[in-house]
Amino acid sequence: MIGALGLVIGIALGLIFDPTVPVWMQPYLPIAVVAALDALFGALRALLDGIFSDKVFVVSFIANVLVAVLVVFIGDRLGVGGQLTTGIIVVLSIRIFSNVAAIRRHLLSA
Repeated sequence: MIGALGLVIGIALGLIFDPTVPVWMQPYLPIAVVAALDALFGALRALLDGIFSDKVFVVSFIANVLVAVLVVFIGDRLGVGGQLTTGIIVVLSIRIFSNVAAIRRHLLSA
């Protein structure tokens, strides 16, 4: 419940203050968001499976975001940032859809 309340407050504050993302951070923000979504859906799946751990969630959330952004950063320095960005998006999207399918099966028995 606290997490959902924090999300609602965060969205409201974002809409009120309309923050801008620095130009240097703009290539990394979509990757960070997709990595965070992967961790969130993984946590929801673990919660429904009865194996959720808040420590694992926090570590997974931070590690997913940092590793994904680091890989894209290194790719930018090597001149292949676009290809690595695409690869990370594909891999994390597959994981997200896999978790969503497991959540759907758990909730709807289908």
